[in-house]
Amino acid sequence: MNPARILLVEDDESLGFALADALEREGYRPTWSRDGRDALERALARPWDLILLDLMLPGLDGHEICRRVRAAGHDVPILMLTARGREEDRVRGLDLGADDYVVKPFGLKELMARVRARLRARKPLAPEVVQLGPVRVDLGAMLIVRDGEEFPLTKLEAGVLTLFFANPGQVLTRGRFLDDVWGYHRHPTTRTVDMHVARVREKLGDAGPTPRWIHTVHGVGYRYDPGP
Repeated sequence: MNPARILLVEDDESLGFALADALEREGYRPTWSRDGRDALERALARPWDLILLDLMLPGLDGHEICRRVRAAGHDVPILMLTARGREEDRVRGLDLGADDYVVKPFGLKELMARVRARLRARKPLAPEVVQLGPVRVDLGAMLIVRDGEEFPLTKLEAGVLTLFFANPGQVLTRGRFLDDVWGYHRHPTTRTVDMHVARVREKLGDAGPTPRWIHTVHGVGYRYDPGP
């Protein structure tokens, strides 16, 4: 399972360590920010799967961070953490674009359940079976069938195709493949991504100077085009 990237924004040292540890034990990849301005810079600098956002922060408060993230067009799920339990405080956070609101003190089990729920709602799903002209890709069976011949897929090749199929028409960087398919515990190079994409193309019958479905975006990565 590929680790979700979570921006944890919490200035309390003891709580921050506890939350970061809990997120890592759940298999996620947390990045911890202790300052509002630093958190906003990080939130806008790269895509995140979830932001856990405390309200009372030095620099900028959580409400302002949430407002600016939404104003910049980012739709990342935001789960607010706060000691303010009044209804008007919760309403303000939700009106600014937060997706959920957890009042301190809270139980870690409940918080992790809310994190899982938000990530499930966020995750794009790839179809299990894809028909590309005469080529049939069955991700469940980890198999490509082309011209009556079967081409088994490795786990990594199936992961590459899953990312493509979940994001049709989008340019995917090599770094995105390394994060989502290989995971941060492993340290392959971008050349490894190119090799696996080349193998997938060969099995699809999509190799050559004019590919039909998987296109190279020079200097960036790849784009999957399912066609009409």
